[in-house]
Amino acid sequence: MMPALRIELMREIHRPVSLGLALGAVLFVSAVAIRGDTPIGEAAPSSGHAAAWTEAKWPFLLDQWGTGRAFRCAASACGAEMTIYLRPKIGFCNCTTGVADDAELDRVGDIDLLGQRFAPLGDGRPITIAWMNGRSRSYVVEMPQRRTVLALAFNDKCDVVVATVLGERELPAAAERLAVAFLNSRPVLRWVEASLGL
Repeated sequence: MMPALRIELMREIHRPVSLGLALGAVLFVSAVAIRGDTPIGEAAPSSGHAAAWTEAKWPFLLDQWGTGRAFRCAASACGAEMTIYLRPKIGFCNCTTGVADDAELDRVGDIDLLGQRFAPLGDGRPITIAWMNGRSRSYVVEMPQRRTVLALAFNDKCDVVVATVLGERELPAAAERLAVAFLNSRPVLRWVEASLGL
């Protein structure tokens, strides 16, 4: 067989194998990130281990904003079991000021998914998620038991991403820090970019 023909045949044989290996690696990394086998977030104060968030089913009925994504953090990693519900709301933010005050956070947030009777526990605080600014605020919600809930919202121009953090009982003191760290993680930011069409 001529050397040039042999080289071309070897290229044709190795090309599908290389593509298959590359695709397999991408699928494996994606599955690990979604399942939460790789820890994401900051260290919990009690355990010293990274907070591991695993994807859960979105439990709410469909509304005008569609469905979102839900992630759960076990008590062993976060100090108490927590679930974060996350979804974009395209074109729903104040394009000029963003989520700059508690009134805007109350308007765009998803607390009402958990119950219609809720009240803030105090003033909100500014947060930063990657290149986006926003706000975080704690609420008490009757659902029907009283539960403490954390609402976070951050925007890119006129589009906002809202996150709602619910504890199995009370939220731990580190809930905001752990939620912000998770929202700043690479898998979440990639999803935010895709959701906002960036």
